[in-house]
Amino acid sequence: MGKPDQVLAHVLAGIAGWAMIAFVLRDAFETMILPRRLNGRFRFTRVYYQSIWPVWSALAVRLRGRRRESALSLFGPLSMLLLFVLWAASLIVGFAALYWGFGTSLQPGAPPSGFGADLFLSGDTIFTLGSAVAYGGWGRLLVVCEGGLGLGFVAIIISYLPVLYGGFSRRETSISMLDARAGSPPSASELLRRHAGALDELQTYLAEWERWSAELLESQISYPVLGYFRSQHVNQSWLAALGTVLDACAMLLACSDEHCTRQAQLTFAIARHAVVDLAQIFIHQLPGTVPDRLPDADLAQLEMVLAEAGMPLRWEAANLRQLAALRQLYEPHVLGIATHLKLEPPRWVGNPNSPDNWQRSPWDRFATGATGRVERGAPDRHY
Repeated sequence: MGKPDQVLAHVLAGIAGWAMIAFVLRDAFETMILPRRLNGRFRFTRVYYQSIWPVWSALAVRLRGRRRESALSLFGPLSMLLLFVLWAASLIVGFAALYWGFGTSLQPGAPPSGFGADLFLSGDTIFTLGSAVAYGGWGRLLVVCEGGLGLGFVAIIISYLPVLYGGFSRRETSISMLDARAGSPPSASELLRRHAGALDELQTYLAEWERWSAELLESQISYPVLGYFRSQHVNQSWLAALGTVLDACAMLLACSDEHCTRQAQLTFAIARHAVVDLAQIFIHQLPGTVPDRLPDADLAQLEMVLAEAGMPLRWEAANLRQLAALRQLYEPHVLGIATHLKLEPPRWVGNPNSPDNWQRSPWDRFATGATGRVERGAPDRHY
């Protein structure tokens, strides 16, 4: 290769190095710092998750029982750590290309050391080990810049993790509290049945879930990786909780005359807003066909359960048509997310005789029912 060709190669390497560094820094900034979702732009993080999640989930669903859920639950934390590694590796390669482009060396007065030595220099510098020094060209300035960038990059990651896990903890606290309120797994029938004699309490509880839905929307739009973080128990999830609240609010709006309708409307509005916006993150389009989550047999059982509990609801044809119209506003989004994330969709009708998670223990074969009597429960699979 002649000298002009060598110069051109070094120039192109320098340009490629700058482009790679700028690309990684922009992607990291938009992922960890910028508190909003950007549409219509290529983002490495988005492509990264869209590429590896289908492969991971396809392998995980081949497993059975708790192994399947354990494999799915590992994806969120592991994918995040791998993303950090990819960012760091890209920065190392980008700076190595710059060192090579500027003709740096590891010895004073020596000719350029080659790309392999520059790669070592870049890795040594970004982690501030200080065992290698650059000479020639802009080497020392690049070392200072990369060392400072490495410190800042590590600091941002360290500060990012508490924010991420803080959002996860706040999300899961309300989901755990839903256990005694709506059963395990949660269902609209159990949420309304257990509050049939305490409608004022139900109204207050729906107000709490209005705020929870708003916090879910903001946290998971800012940090979409939280959607892949699964709950502690296999019969609980953020999507099942959100769907249960939507189902209960839809039923109150369609079938109740006065009870909790104002608060149900407010909670339904923000919960529906959340599920629609989150669906745009996780799925490309809504499913073409949506299975009926409330067939006639389940609807009849729902009417019977709530009537026996004394819940004041109307089940006339006009009420059922309004309920069906409300369901169309959110069910396609809920089912689309459930299919993509391999989550169990929420149930309309729960089993009143099934023990809740708080009534179970990995050491007990029996669970104490809410009435105080001892009931035989299903084998615990949630611990």
